[in-house]
Amino acid sequence: MKTFGLTLIIFFAFVGSVTAVSPPKDFSDQSSQFVVSNTESLLLVNARVVDGTGAPARNDQTIYIRGGKIAALGSRSEINAPEDTPVMDLMGQTLLPGFVMLHEHMFYNASDPDWFIQSTQPVIFPRLYLAGGVTTARTAGSFEPYTDLKVKQYIGNGRLVGPNFDTTAPFIEGAPAQFLQAPEIETDIEAVRFVNYWADRGMTSFKAYMNVKRSVLKAAIDAAHARGLKVAGHLCSVTYAEASDMGIDNLEHGFLLATDFVKDRQPDVCSGFPLARFMEMELDSPEVQALMDKLVKNKTAITSTLAVLARISATVNPPNEGAVEALGHGAKAHYLGNHARGYAQALENDIWERAVRKEMAWEKAFHDKGGLVVTGSDTTGIGGTVAGFANHELLKLLVEAGFTPLEAIRIATLNGAISMDRADELGSIAVGKNADLIVINGKPDQDIADITNVVTVFKDGVGYDSQKLIKSSRGRVEN
Repeated sequence: MKTFGLTLIIFFAFVGSVTAVSPPKDFSDQSSQFVVSNTESLLLVNARVVDGTGAPARNDQTIYIRGGKIAALGSRSEINAPEDTPVMDLMGQTLLPGFVMLHEHMFYNASDPDWFIQSTQPVIFPRLYLAGGVTTARTAGSFEPYTDLKVKQYIGNGRLVGPNFDTTAPFIEGAPAQFLQAPEIETDIEAVRFVNYWADRGMTSFKAYMNVKRSVLKAAIDAAHARGLKVAGHLCSVTYAEASDMGIDNLEHGFLLATDFVKDRQPDVCSGFPLARFMEMELDSPEVQALMDKLVKNKTAITSTLAVLARISATVNPPNEGAVEALGHGAKAHYLGNHARGYAQALENDIWERAVRKEMAWEKAFHDKGGLVVTGSDTTGIGGTVAGFANHELLKLLVEAGFTPLEAIRIATLNGAISMDRADELGSIAVGKNADLIVINGKPDQDIADITNVVTVFKDGVGYDSQKLIKSSRGRVEN
């Protein structure tokens, strides 16, 4: 029986040549046009606060922002601020922490059937991430490392607008590399040199890929950790259990890619996409439970990327209107055509939808065991995923998976900060933390569908107009 999606054996590879994008002529300050508040201090009054810890909402709260930090939080009478402090009345709107997303990209799938060509989006995707409430984003493997580093730099000095990026180096990959841009690192010495080279140039995370050897991965993890940096893995040749025992920080895309259960697998060899074996395994089996227990014990996070998984199955996730509006003519025509074909295939064979539902159940079970679930939208254009819009979709999908809205919000905020060892500054609304905040018209802690009603996003105390960011991006994502 033909299985829908199996032709995408490396459907997360997101690979190939990258199209350069020229900077706009007026490149001195791209951020100010979207700013609605940029003062040294600010009072947000009459807010409904969902703090990201999983605690219930608190009504009639005042947040005092000073110097980009949360200086005070409580009832208006408790806040001691100068009388001339500017005030923004939120009129009962909900305030969330800024999203901390750990699997993001700055390119869109141009869909060459042979080379999986990608088109860089260094201006529009950062705008859309911020518009959706993403204030901290980790890139998940770089195809244009110097572009990513410059985008991070330019956002910092106002020449571009977007989240604060944790930039990931080019993939740590073995031979044969899955795509043209990846190195083929075959020895431990090469791995250490690679990590140190990119760390010296400003990369703050690393990502291992499908054909990396165990000894190379271990050397890379040790070298990165020696510099206080994190390593994630989209793995195949190395099992989840092996990588967890090595100290890897994140395992990407949930459990669907785990090769731990593949029969007759060879060490250090990627034997193909493990979907069939995943579909055979039962959640309550001793093998699955033992793997989850190991990950919990070793504090290895699972990165949920349900938005891109569901996008591959047209029956799970139909087109998002806002995302389609962001696409240029060619990208839109390609996406809508692919969606129509994918829907027809999905109706013939529902294996991919069943796989997504199963992955949802496993992620929820891992969370309930005490495992750290974090998330990212994996916005590469696969299935029509677009920055910002896909971040909202994944929160909805987490709730569909059985998480409460409060749990889903925590996964997208505090859990990400915990995984990055930055929970003292990010991920929840608390005194002393960065003033990274999302103003939402609605109650997403009660109805997660309200997560799309973003009004203003504060990053480091500066407020940005979400709708202006979205409008400026319409029709500009092109392949």
